[in-house]
Amino acid sequence: MPEQLQYIRWFNELSIEDVPLVGGKNASLGEMYRELTPEGIRIPNGFAVTAEAYRYLLDHADAWGDLHRALDDLDPDNVADLAKRARRAREIIYGAPFPADLAHEILAAYAQLKKEYGDDLSVAVRSSATAEDLPNASFAGQQDTYLNVSGDLALLDACKRCMASLFTDRAIHYRVDQGFDHFKLALSVGVMKMVRSDLSASGVMFSLDTESGFKDVVFITGAYGLGENVVQGAVDPDEFYVHKPTYALGYRSVLRRSLGAKKIKMIYSDGSTHESTRNIATSEYERNQSCINDQDALTLAGYAISIEKHYSAKAGVPRPMDIEWAKDGIDGQLYIVQARPETVASLQKGSTLEQFVLKGSAVPLVTGHAVGGRIAQGNARIINKVEQLSEFKAGDVLVADITTPDWEPVMKIASAIVTNRGGRTCHAAIVARELGVPAVVGCENATTVLKNNTPVTVSCAEGDVGKVYPGALDFEKITTDLSGLARPKTHIMLNIGNPEAAFKHSFLPNDGVGLARMEFIITEYIKAHPMALIHPEKVQDEAEKEQLKTLTQQFDSGRDFFIQRLAEGVGTIAAAFYPKPVVVRMSDFKTNEYATLLGGRWFEFDEANPMIGFRGASRYIHPAYAEGFALECAAMKYVREVMGLTNVILMIPFCRRVDEAEKVLAYMAELGLRRGENGLQVYVMCEIPNNVIQIDEFAKHFDGFSIGSNDLTQLTLGVDRDSEIVASDFDERDPGVKEMIRLAVTGARRNGRHCGLCGQAPSDYPEMAEFLVEVGIDSMSLNPDTVLQTTQRILETEKRLGK
Repeated sequence: MPEQLQYIRWFNELSIEDVPLVGGKNASLGEMYRELTPEGIRIPNGFAVTAEAYRYLLDHADAWGDLHRALDDLDPDNVADLAKRARRAREIIYGAPFPADLAHEILAAYAQLKKEYGDDLSVAVRSSATAEDLPNASFAGQQDTYLNVSGDLALLDACKRCMASLFTDRAIHYRVDQGFDHFKLALSVGVMKMVRSDLSASGVMFSLDTESGFKDVVFITGAYGLGENVVQGAVDPDEFYVHKPTYALGYRSVLRRSLGAKKIKMIYSDGSTHESTRNIATSEYERNQSCINDQDALTLAGYAISIEKHYSAKAGVPRPMDIEWAKDGIDGQLYIVQARPETVASLQKGSTLEQFVLKGSAVPLVTGHAVGGRIAQGNARIINKVEQLSEFKAGDVLVADITTPDWEPVMKIASAIVTNRGGRTCHAAIVARELGVPAVVGCENATTVLKNNTPVTVSCAEGDVGKVYPGALDFEKITTDLSGLARPKTHIMLNIGNPEAAFKHSFLPNDGVGLARMEFIITEYIKAHPMALIHPEKVQDEAEKEQLKTLTQQFDSGRDFFIQRLAEGVGTIAAAFYPKPVVVRMSDFKTNEYATLLGGRWFEFDEANPMIGFRGASRYIHPAYAEGFALECAAMKYVREVMGLTNVILMIPFCRRVDEAEKVLAYMAELGLRRGENGLQVYVMCEIPNNVIQIDEFAKHFDGFSIGSNDLTQLTLGVDRDSEIVASDFDERDPGVKEMIRLAVTGARRNGRHCGLCGQAPSDYPEMAEFLVEVGIDSMSLNPDTVLQTTQRILETEKRLGK
């Protein structure tokens, strides 16, 4: 039987209540090992060297007085003084000899762990501070970790170095900011089986979206090799999203994925240096593949959901989690190696909506991953080495290859942060969010493109892509208190095209999405004409053929590429608003617009007036595009049946005649999208006078109508809205157009069909919103930036009408 150890606690002896004894990291590992391993979540076994051991070490060496002398008069904002004092504090601890009984206990526990895993066991030695991973302070990356440690002397040395790392520059400064006493805190050391992710992959995941705070997804990042590169921001990782509500219903599908550059990977050292690990370049093949497959991502999502559920039940409140994972290249299994409460997005108050809107325009100098959802300005200050940090001024934009957590003192006074490397879950990104500072990470070339000491505007308010613009562009910050905002009887829905903005826009008061446009997704994420993807052999330009090949190289075919990308874009919007209805309009490009897509010119006709030409429903059943429409339908079938997002309603645009409607619906049924099956509803755009005149007939074939006020105005007044010459005659408020709208609303109601409006009119003209309420429209779909003021106008109109 193993001897009783005073300063050691095995993971199966620990729970989350043991933070004072073993710190946040070890307490959490113990909690999960004890409670979640039986549920199938893999946690490597190990033990904690307790915080009492740290105090015993300092007592034994009589080191407390020296530590006080090193730190008592500290000025944390004097970077040079901080570095000098921190170094002295670490020397004091590292120089303290291990008491013999403590060293014996650590090595006895190590010997016991080797009995479980074999004599060739290597371990990870990780710091765990007693105030770490609290719900209101992350302490992200404050102390050190040592990987691939083997042998008695190496283990004792790593333990000592971890204890000394309680006094890194960043840890000292962070504690001062948070009001923690250096001498009341202590440090425990975790020793656990090393997961051989050097032979596979590892990363970080969150049980919410880190940028918007949207809580219905698991956000997973990963890269090849050991996890430090992802945590430190040294690589641009792969990203995966999984939707929690549909996962709970039994659906198993990745919602969205993006491929990171993953230019390096950390592996074990070959012994030629004193370092235990080293970075090597990844192969071109590795860079072009995801570091884990979809099944791995779904397994990790299941782990994250279980961990969040466990900690939320324990806390009695929702508790989103920040989790580190690793895949072992030997046994092929996925392991959780750390979990802590997420400390930024989950603490945002839901009753206040903060929006940043860029007013000026320019071509961005560099782009990367957006962190923080804000806009900021300042002089770019390029820092290539630590010695330059003393030059940094409050309000500057910090520009660097990579920002390590050591730089937290200057990150705190920066207006924004821009880096060449890193993903949205690295330590620098986490600290930037905690500080409320926007960051654009993974730009690749920021330090070479941006000019030192010149003004820039950093925008993280335009979706997933962060942008750095030259000069000081105008922007606006809008703060709205949503707590007292009433909801009108008229449903307020949103017009959305950009999936990247969907999670953020879901926090607006809404009743779903009245118009999700495919066109933006096809233009931005697919970039190629669907027929060119199906028939690349018909593309007669070699350069275009090569571009198509590059675009689809990760896929078995151009078809698969189109279906997956379109499904991910639409699925992201549908997930953001689930279970509210999301009306997805099938593609409504005109021939001249389709021709601008990659390979498009070989498949499109040259029309004199594309606005009223070969578009909408007429394309879907025409031999020139029927195969392309089949891909659209395959993507929508995937969204509804594989992703489980049955809140998606499909909508047919520009449907001129009733027999055209019948043919389109019959073709959709052939393709597996039969109206009424699996709750599928199909709407039609009401944007041609014939849709209004024959509304009783159209109502026999569709579940609802969405009035497109732009095209209905154009065709009622005979005004080409693309023509500048007659642009002044285009007006949705014309009495004839309003009468058409009124007839459409009453006709839909007469047939028991939903009727909404998704055109620009109510967003542009408040009086049109009033008119729509007066005629009794069921819903209005608005541009996100007009929702709040239009909602207020609708409430006032409903009150005036006594509705």
